[in-house]
Amino acid sequence: MRDKPRILIVDDDDDFVEAVAFVLEANGFTVSRGRDGAEGIRLAKMERPDLILMDIMMRERTEGFFTIHEIRRDPALTSVPIFVLSAFCTRLPDFEIPSSGGWLSHDMFFAKPVDTGQLLEKIRQRLGQTA
Repeated sequence: MRDKPRILIVDDDDDFVEAVAFVLEANGFTVSRGRDGAEGIRLAKMERPDLILMDIMMRERTEGFFTIHEIRRDPALTSVPIFVLSAFCTRLPDFEIPSSGGWLSHDMFFAKPVDTGQLLEKIRQRLGQTA
């Protein structure tokens, strides 16, 4: 068993990744960084994170959708929670992404810009931690 929970961030925005990683690491998490979908899949399979933070629009506008689908196809990763962090709804404000719809198997959605305090709280809840 690991001492610290491992979070994988998959996002192509280096500044965003480093800001979120800073908050998570300061609060006792180990953070891995995938800069695109392919690297995210590779790291998820190799490291078996406790939770994944996934962007949708990376190099390709729908890269995150396909990355999540591929991660969910791996039996060892099906139970890993995936939180989507995306500006998708900022650009399409009337569009909703239901987690129960089946086409995007995620556990929670956060619109960017993300409130890191709320994100941290939801991560702790999902991983069964207290502050």
